[in-house]
Amino acid sequence: MSDEAGKAPSRWWLLVPVLGGMLLLVQLASYLLDKVQDPVAEGPRVMAFDEGPAAAGARARPRLMLVTSLPAGFTGGFDLEAGFGSPLLASLEQAYAVELAEYVDPGKLGEHERLLLAHPRAQPAEALVALDDWVRGGGRVLLLADPLLSARADHPLGDPGAPAPGFADTGLLARWGVRLDGPVTGGEAALMVEGVPVLLRSPGRMAVTGSGCATFAEAFAADCRIGAGRAIIAADADFLLVEGEAGADNRAALLALLARLAG
Repeated sequence: MSDEAGKAPSRWWLLVPVLGGMLLLVQLASYLLDKVQDPVAEGPRVMAFDEGPAAAGARARPRLMLVTSLPAGFTGGFDLEAGFGSPLLASLEQAYAVELAEYVDPGKLGEHERLLLAHPRAQPAEALVALDDWVRGGGRVLLLADPLLSARADHPLGDPGAPAPGFADTGLLARWGVRLDGPVTGGEAALMVEGVPVLLRSPGRMAVTGSGCATFAEAFAADCRIGAGRAIIAADADFLLVEGEAGADNRAALLALLARLAG
C-alpha cells in the first residue's frame, strides 16, 4: 500500500497542461464574445460595415408607391416583376425607392412619401377610403387618368390582363373637386408640361368642379389641395409608353410633376 501511495502524486502533473488549455479556451471565447457585442471596441470589428455614399444615397431617396395596370416594362408584357429594367422605372429609381403594385395597399400607404397612380385598375372601396384619408392627412399623389388608352391595342380582345379602355373613376375625382373630359383628340398632341415638351396620345382635359383645385398646362392637369395633402390629376397615361427621344422628354415631365407635389 505504501508503494501505491507513493506513486499516486506523480500522476497529477499530467492534468496540469489539460487544465491550462481549458482555461485558455474559456478566456479566448470570452474575448471573442466581447468583440462581437461591442464592434466599436479596439481591434478588428465584427459585423460592422462601411456602406459608402451609394448606400447612403439610396436610403435618402423618398419612397414612391407605383400602382398601375400598364405594362410594368412599358414596352409590352404585364409582369410586374419584370419591369425594373424599363426606361421609365430606371428614371424613377434615380429619384425614388419604387414599390410596384396593381392595387393600393392601405397598410403600406403610410410607408411612402408619394404615390403614383398610372391608369390604375378600379380600386376596392376600402382602398379608396384609405387613399382619400391618406391624402387628406398629408399624402401626395399623382394620378394619371386616361380617357382613352391606346395601350390596349397591344392586347388581344378579351385579354383579362389588359388595362381598362378608360380611367375607372368610382367617385374619387368628384370628391377631390375635378372632372375628366375627353379625349379632346383621337391622335397625338404636343404640349408643354412643367417647361418640358410632352408627346400625348388621345389626351383628355381636366375641369374644376370644386374649391381647392386649379388646372394648368392648358387644362391637361389639375393641381388640388385636399386637406393637408395634395393631388395632381393628369388627363393622359399613354405618354408613359412613348419611346425614343420623345419618351425621354415624357419621363422628364413625369419627374417634374412628381417634384411639384413637394411644393
